[in-house]
Amino acid sequence: MTVVEEIKDRVDIAELIGESMQLKKSGKNFTGFCPFHANTRTPAFVVFPDTGTWRCFGACNEGGDVYKYVMKKEGWDFPQALQNLAERAGVELRPRTPEQEEQEEAQVGLRGLLESAVTFYRNNLLHSDQVLGYLQGRGFSSEALENFGVGYAPDSWDALQAFLLEKGHKHEQLVEAGLIAKRENGGFYDRFRNRIMFPIRDGRGRMAGFGARISDPKDQPKFINSPQTVLFDKGRLLFGLDGARKAIRAADQAVVVEGYFDVIALHQAGHGNAVSPMGTALTSHQLRSLKRYSRNIVLALDADAAGNQATLRGLNVAREALDREPDPVFDARGLVRHEGRLDAEIRIVGLPEGKDPDEVALEDPEAWTDLLRKASPVVEYVMDLLIGPSDSQDAKQKAAIARQVLPLIEDVADPVEREAYRQGLARRLKVDERAMMGWRPKRTTRTQASAPDLQQVDSMATEGFCLGLLLRDPELTYWIDRQLHALELEGLSSQDFIGTDSQVIFKAVQSSLGQVDEEPTERWKALLDGTALDQAIAFASKAEEVDFARPKVADAVSADFFRLRMRRVEGLLEQLSFQQQAVQELETVEQEMISLAKKAQNLVTQKRRLDVALAGRK
Repeated sequence: MTVVEEIKDRVDIAELIGESMQLKKSGKNFTGFCPFHANTRTPAFVVFPDTGTWRCFGACNEGGDVYKYVMKKEGWDFPQALQNLAERAGVELRPRTPEQEEQEEAQVGLRGLLESAVTFYRNNLLHSDQVLGYLQGRGFSSEALENFGVGYAPDSWDALQAFLLEKGHKHEQLVEAGLIAKRENGGFYDRFRNRIMFPIRDGRGRMAGFGARISDPKDQPKFINSPQTVLFDKGRLLFGLDGARKAIRAADQAVVVEGYFDVIALHQAGHGNAVSPMGTALTSHQLRSLKRYSRNIVLALDADAAGNQATLRGLNVAREALDREPDPVFDARGLVRHEGRLDAEIRIVGLPEGKDPDEVALEDPEAWTDLLRKASPVVEYVMDLLIGPSDSQDAKQKAAIARQVLPLIEDVADPVEREAYRQGLARRLKVDERAMMGWRPKRTTRTQASAPDLQQVDSMATEGFCLGLLLRDPELTYWIDRQLHALELEGLSSQDFIGTDSQVIFKAVQSSLGQVDEEPTERWKALLDGTALDQAIAFASKAEEVDFARPKVADAVSADFFRLRMRRVEGLLEQLSFQQQAVQELETVEQEMISLAKKAQNLVTQKRRLDVALAGRK
């Protein structure tokens, strides 16, 4: 039993879910109103203790295990869910070395030191009528300022260090936390003076450092941050992410704005899915952090030349950082190749001239909602920005614009949209559309992995074995999909795997196929970490024993993947049967039963096809 399975086995899923919602016993299962979408009529949320799973049969139409539940509820990624459930279950994830324990203890101490600084700055703000009045004059409520821990660093060279030294801390600790700095001629001074202070926390809400804004317009620079420390890396952190995770998941959208005030104002106005980088362009690390919570990202930067350039830089980073989905394309010879389409939807908010997001949100929260609704697709925004109303006939300028826009068009997943954008670009540049069709992104070739020898694999768990094969050769996914499509079934998906850890690993395999910068087998290793990476490597090492050149091995492998799908279909049929019993008490029973009967018929058809396919591979 793996550590992931041990934790799942120890945690009572009904008890855990029952702590945050009301569940009603129904036979051996539990039902309730889904906590992830608004509903008061049909208790469509079901917990199945025997299998350790849950499912919403309503608007969500999804389910999973205990890991998936806490990830969705708390806005955590898999490592965070694993860590928290391990603590609940009393399971040690991995033995720590003395060096690791010492390092973690030191970091805990630094975080505590930073929390003390938050308290100091908060207290100073509450006793600084001028600065507090300025913030309230900008429309910020006391509750919003408190929620974000906004404070004020007094105009003093040693007020903070005197406060912390009195508590028993050492100068060296304060330097390590980035709160004070050494003088060249000896002594120390407070790093932040006469500034509005914004605590910067990581995605789990732990203190990492500070952002600081001037309170006196005469001071410069306008913004400064904590220096690079073991806790603070401004290229990896996003202001407000700890409080925005749940809202991003709920809205299935992350909004990136430019400043601390923008984030606070949007959260205060009810738009809790806003985050901000710290005075720098978006980085690949920050975008990957957001992608954990939603693939829909909106950039809302200033409506000036600098803001436009920042937006373009952010788009370039996004194209490099975000995962891609493989898209089959037939070439002129009728051969299929797979091109990567950006696995994210990026839109741009057009802000009113001279307005920042905080001004829009605090003046009229509905106006911000309207702006988000009208956010431009990235291709349209860039075409408008680069071409504008001008009617340039300069051929070189047209070529330069095409080189910037065409890669964005190629990233669009929908082929009809891609075609429409190519036509639109050709019209606006007044060039032949065929010139747009001939452009293709440069691709790198991949080497074929050699096939190792066969050994006995019957004893392997089907799920782990199948994952191991995909990890060893991610492009096997395409072959499995063709086998499923031949049975008129949908291709392989993360839902074919029961465990959230297995789903995380499979998604890494999928993402590894949607890019050309690295070999897929290297890419999935970069996308996983911790326990998930250890487990993936173990699965892959076992699959090294399979030799597809041996007779009947391909049939045996496809049969194992069919069994995965059969397990999923049978599980859905069992859950559907339970739901059919549950809706008997509803007033709209006839309508509900017709809908369920259609779903059941579809599943029965899938099961019949799989039965026939498996019988032919015995």
